[in-house]
Amino acid sequence: MRYIVIMAGGSGTRLWPLSRTGHPKQLLPLIDGQSLLRLAYERARAVVADDRIVICTGAAYLDAVAEQLPDIPAANLLGEPVGRDSLNAVAWSTAVIFDRDPDATVAILSADHVIAPVEGFAEALGAAFRAAEQDHRALVTLGVVPTSAHTGFGYLHRGRPAMGLTGTWQVLEFAEKPAKALAETYLAAGDWWWNSGMFCWRAATFLWELRELLPQTAAAIKELVADPGRLAEIYPTLEKVSVDYGVMEPVSHGAGTAHVLAVPLTTHWGDIGGFPALAEHLTQLNGNAVTGAVTTLDSTGNILINDGPEGSLIAVVGLQDTIVVSHDGVTLVCPKRAAENIKQLVERVRAEGGASHV
Repeated sequence: MRYIVIMAGGSGTRLWPLSRTGHPKQLLPLIDGQSLLRLAYERARAVVADDRIVICTGAAYLDAVAEQLPDIPAANLLGEPVGRDSLNAVAWSTAVIFDRDPDATVAILSADHVIAPVEGFAEALGAAFRAAEQDHRALVTLGVVPTSAHTGFGYLHRGRPAMGLTGTWQVLEFAEKPAKALAETYLAAGDWWWNSGMFCWRAATFLWELRELLPQTAAAIKELVADPGRLAEIYPTLEKVSVDYGVMEPVSHGAGTAHVLAVPLTTHWGDIGGFPALAEHLTQLNGNAVTGAVTTLDSTGNILINDGPEGSLIAVVGLQDTIVVSHDGVTLVCPKRAAENIKQLVERVRAEGGASHV
């Protein structure tokens, strides 16, 4: 049977101060009053039933997730005691599903994404499921057909069409976020897609590759599934590594016994990793992306988010390309070009005794 795992464990530090400890970005009503998690769930339920949707999140968020998604069975809510990067969350979720259904095919989605329309996404995911079901050695990824030379996304290099699988291609390699010139080269070449970070595979195939490439992690995950009571003991000891570095990239270079295939996603796709990405979904006012009470004069290209108390106002004059966010007693001011450094700023705030603000 087909299953979907929604990865919803990130802390969302690059959306601070909106995203805080205990209130991460995936649970906040950021898009038209809905959370990113709820939007991801709505996409998933367009493809499989509620009892075949698994949510992997932080243990501290389990109650909030259950409240937002009341139709998901409690047994399908997995809470990581600590974050150990994406590979371990993916491996644990896949192994739990395999334990229930050894013939399962599993799609891995993210709660960070905004994708529309849902129908187009469901069609692409259906193609990924079919590819994984027909080719038992395949690890399938959804590649987003690029619309610009974006430097904030990773890329994948598309090879030849996969034999016997319509609309599916071989993946030659993955590439990290490129500089602008290289991104423009990728776009012009036409055979590079954005790496969406969404995957599909037979559970048995992925777990076999995990044993081949990271045998200690595979053994620990197997122990964990056999004895869930040892979660707090085993999980913190897992090697911290992303699924791209640990499995997908090595397999694309010939490691293991599987191979990587890609199915194109041609719908609108956005990864809400930080404020510049979020800005695309906010109200546009006088050349600025805004939320809440905001007044501007001779100011353009800004991201202005006022989530302060009733009656509060953000007013800017002569400001260009700047992020200003007011939320719960914290005001962030940051040039858009430095948005990636907000994560380091949060660590500085915490180190200087401001833990209550993060």
